[in-house]
Amino acid sequence: MPTELKIPKRGFTPAEFERRTQRAQAIMDARGFDALLLTAPPNVRYFSGFDSQFWESPTRPWFIVVPREGAPIAVIPEIGAPEMALTWIKDIRTWPAPRPEDDGLSLLASTIGGLKRKHGRIGAELGREMALRMPVVDFLKLRDGLGSTIEDGSPAIWEIRMVKTLAEIDHIHYICQLASDAYEALPSQIAIGESEREVVRKLRIDIARRGADATPFMPAIAGPGGVAQIVCGPHDRKIAEGDILFIDTGSTFDGYFCDFDRNYAVGKVSDDAHRVHEALWQATEAGIAAAVPGAKTDDVWRAMAKIIEEAGAIGNNVGRLGHGLGMQLTEPPSHRLGDGTVIVENMVLTIEPGMEYAPGKMIVHEENIAVTKDGARLLTKRAPRQLPVIR
Repeated sequence: MPTELKIPKRGFTPAEFERRTQRAQAIMDARGFDALLLTAPPNVRYFSGFDSQFWESPTRPWFIVVPREGAPIAVIPEIGAPEMALTWIKDIRTWPAPRPEDDGLSLLASTIGGLKRKHGRIGAELGREMALRMPVVDFLKLRDGLGSTIEDGSPAIWEIRMVKTLAEIDHIHYICQLASDAYEALPSQIAIGESEREVVRKLRIDIARRGADATPFMPAIAGPGGVAQIVCGPHDRKIAEGDILFIDTGSTFDGYFCDFDRNYAVGKVSDDAHRVHEALWQATEAGIAAAVPGAKTDDVWRAMAKIIEEAGAIGNNVGRLGHGLGMQLTEPPSHRLGDGTVIVENMVLTIEPGMEYAPGKMIVHEENIAVTKDGARLLTKRAPRQLPVIR
């Protein structure tokens, strides 16, 4: 049955942003940074609340400077000033972009140069799962012209963002529940003989009608008894008797993602497919149980991998068994051997066991959880233990 949900209030209070900034500043100081220089949309939005569809245009760079002391500073094209003024950010510095000969660079340099120095280091988006949203040639000019060094700030940024606030978790829970209800309703809306593309179109529409803002990610693929990959599609192939239909979704509400999949039996499927589905359901249970404060991501991987291996896995081309989730579809950490991240309260994680049990036949499960002091709390509605059937 559809879930009766209270819609979270869009946006966040100034007090929420102040708490985020204060926690960030403690982490920055401990890691030896005088400021963070942020350019990527999720990082800009995390500290400011600013959002725009204009991110689709690569013409203009946008900057948020988070100093070790005081409030963040926006250094942005003047076209964005009216909307930025609606956020909690008060110090907004603009230039008439686009101006390739100096696209905010001198203004940014003077902003950073005016900050108090303690460590002589600025952290930027240079490392793991980060990307600069500014011309690299401009970044190099900035680096060479500052009195402070610019170094990899990604460990600090991810330490800040990996632990969610309760308001962030409410947002993720809401979009997870919307997508769960749409997945549950899907078998009644589709039939054997429809194409993967038609199935995805119907699911996208349903998720939007239920209240999602967007669905940037929805790969879907079907194959006899399993699928070869889980990141591409949909295609025009028609779903047929004996197929496993795999659909994953990264839908959003107010800037926050869900990321989980569902599998469907198309008519009668093989006994092996049912056996593997059951093993993965059990592996998911083990992964959820292992995701407790103080455990490591390696421990979560081991809990799932043991069951998968015993079920006869011959491979898994995903490369990990889950990851972090929030303002991006995938975030650190990764459930894999060697990741070593210690799980703490208020992390949001995916639990994603998968296995290839025959050449070209893979099945993957995925759920989203929030870590509480007592263990994992499901944000998604748990997948059915028995494969839902499309007729």
